[in-house]
Amino acid sequence: MTARRRSIAATSVLVASVLLAGCSVPSFLGGGTELSEPTGETVAPELEPFYSQVLEWERCDDKLCTTATAPLDWSDPAAGEIELALVRRPASGQKLGSLLVNPGGPGGSGYEFIADSIDYAAGPRLQERFDVVGFDPRGVGRSSAVACYDAAQMDEFLYGIVPAERGSDEWIADVTAANRDFGTACADETGELLANVDTESAARDLDLLRAILGDERLNYLGFSYGTFLGATYAGLYPEKTGRLVLDGAIDPTASVQEVNIAQYAGFEASLRAYLAACLAGDECPFSGSVDAAADEVSRLLASVDASPLRASDGRRLGADALVTAIIYPLYSPESWPYLSEMFESVMFGEADTALLLADLYNGREPDGTYRDNSTEAFRAVNCLDYTYDDDPAKMRADAAELAEVAPIFGPYAGYGDIGCAQWPVASEADRSAIAAEGAAPIMVIGTTGDPATPYQWAEALAEQLDSGFLVSYDGEGHTAYRKSNECVDRTVEDFLVDGTVPASDPRC
Repeated sequence: MTARRRSIAATSVLVASVLLAGCSVPSFLGGGTELSEPTGETVAPELEPFYSQVLEWERCDDKLCTTATAPLDWSDPAAGEIELALVRRPASGQKLGSLLVNPGGPGGSGYEFIADSIDYAAGPRLQERFDVVGFDPRGVGRSSAVACYDAAQMDEFLYGIVPAERGSDEWIADVTAANRDFGTACADETGELLANVDTESAARDLDLLRAILGDERLNYLGFSYGTFLGATYAGLYPEKTGRLVLDGAIDPTASVQEVNIAQYAGFEASLRAYLAACLAGDECPFSGSVDAAADEVSRLLASVDASPLRASDGRRLGADALVTAIIYPLYSPESWPYLSEMFESVMFGEADTALLLADLYNGREPDGTYRDNSTEAFRAVNCLDYTYDDDPAKMRADAAELAEVAPIFGPYAGYGDIGCAQWPVASEADRSAIAAEGAAPIMVIGTTGDPATPYQWAEALAEQLDSGFLVSYDGEGHTAYRKSNECVDRTVEDFLVDGTVPASDPRC
């Protein structure tokens, strides 16, 4: 079992090494700098300095990098500026334009996504015909970013154990205080930016980037949360849409409770799919039926909730961290073997492997530092994008509903409104359908076994969008493009490169 545990750590290092290696300079990249050519379109006078800016691209490894400026507050462009970090891989062939890419989150770094793993993000046809551009949205990573806690404080916030009984008045009071303190720290460290990291503001940034890159229309590939960003853009600027692909769609109308129900039901369905595959194999820590194995997972969660396990670094593994450790490998079937390894170790009373998986999800490095601000950005954006209610009676009713729909994870997933109900910036979100009337055709991709963005959300978004069309992938895992399905890859690339809209859902 020790050797198997090492394999997870070795694999995470190997993946990072592969993504960062091989940075030879392609023939289409010369030395020196390169200047962008904005579209020169007419905008409001207060926006003209932003839309007319000329980007100065510099070499960074095998790509080009730059920084753009955007209004801090789009409703008051004179109030200040923020920075947006971009990285670009120039088209290797006859260029169609720019393709902006967002990996999801909210809080995911599009800059790192393209800088480190462009081949995972975009296939050879897209790299040939487009300048593939990654960017960090406002609040994220290398752009003007949300900041809250240092590493030790983040450890306590993410992994700390609340001693009171879950759902009790004392427990609610303790969790409320912890989240209020976190929000206060975010406000203190981030300043005015914290009130301006909502998705509508990020979508307005997207239009700014389109214009200063020199594109009359936006070509865009968005994954997961990136689908909401792309749909929001289409709703704001339908006449400026080019070819948009939204993979792993979010339903813009879903409330927080509806999101929780759909996601945790999805993760339980994926867990059962993993258990079925595990039980059919040779090295499975479970035995018997899928139902029996699911019951054992429930017992493991209840056990560590009552008596957290101590890890070798002194941290304790409670139910919340164990849920994170289980969910992380469920994003991809290729990661299921690590889930078996983790379950086996927890059954033997060991916490290190589970905490390693939770750390990978949370962006925590082996030395205890955090590699990015994705946790802070995720919270800050979501707190502005949804509305919340921390009335104890309602939260208890919602928690009971969630536990009924998702009996394994649900008991540990309730009371999520506490975090954002205590946020120092009030939400003014309107979770309504996005039609984007007048937009060019928009591709919406849904995976039938996607736990994080359930298939019904893709169906809903494709139906809401006036020009939306659905591409279904019958499979497991989160998102579909570049996941070894030739049908999906071909359909996406035919659309982005040639503008080909399938006559009907290809049902890949």
